[in-house]
Amino acid sequence: MKLVLLGTGCPQVDPLRMGPAILIHAGGRRLLFDCGSGVTQRLVQAGTKGAEIDALFLTHLHSDHVVDFHQLLVSSWHQGRDKPWKVFGPPGTIGFVERSAALWKPELDIRVAHEKRPSVAGLDVEVKEFADGQTLRGGVTVTPVKVNHDPFPEVYGFIVEHEGLRFVHSADTIVWQPLIEAARGADCLLHEVFIKREMRPIDGVRTQEGIDAVASYHTLSTEVGAVAAEADVGMLILNHFVPTRFDRDALVADVRAHWSGPLILGEDLMAYDLATRTLQAGGATVAFAR
Repeated sequence: MKLVLLGTGCPQVDPLRMGPAILIHAGGRRLLFDCGSGVTQRLVQAGTKGAEIDALFLTHLHSDHVVDFHQLLVSSWHQGRDKPWKVFGPPGTIGFVERSAALWKPELDIRVAHEKRPSVAGLDVEVKEFADGQTLRGGVTVTPVKVNHDPFPEVYGFIVEHEGLRFVHSADTIVWQPLIEAARGADCLLHEVFIKREMRPIDGVRTQEGIDAVASYHTLSTEVGAVAAEADVGMLILNHFVPTRFDRDALVADVRAHWSGPLILGEDLMAYDLATRTLQAGGATVAFAR
């Protein structure tokens, strides 16, 4: 099982960190989780076309996690996709997909008629809304875990299992005991992080009240190490950094206050192989002790 970080950012615009999206290679299948800004470009950079994705899983419908959905649909069709998209998402996903289709239908009808491509099947979308703890099987087992991103409703992390390996994706959440239980003993935990000391009020941009409000539904840098320690995971990878630029040494110190195990500060296009415990980033390969 291999994890590829396609986008490790947040709503903040940063050319080094695209919007949230990760790719899992397992059992000959390619599973995409979220489709934030820039996902189609990052997929190509990672050597995978949207046309090759077997299923898309959505953690929730916050804009930064789904904003490139239509771009993903059209670009994969341009790449020759000739099968419908399989989309698994929380309650509300059917309505989201229907509204997106209605918005783009006039433009897409013209495009289809004019471009005369051999198939339009790749523009079809089959949606299944899941529930907490529901097991989804298709060669790889995926189980959604409801987390707490209140007041935003229906947010889910995921457990992905294949051939004895277990990967857990936190999605956007506060420290949440059901997620810790789901991650207990996992080979890898991918977790979001909010670095509050880096977020200062800026006149006309953000207030302290706003910073406190956003912090209240994320996991703080001073908390995430304790999550990994309690879950006793084999690897902690941080992503969905808020903000996207930060003091790396200070963040590591925050995490190390509670977590002494393997730690990776995620970057776009990093790849981690859970079976071999090897990380590839740029031209470098790092192997961790088994």
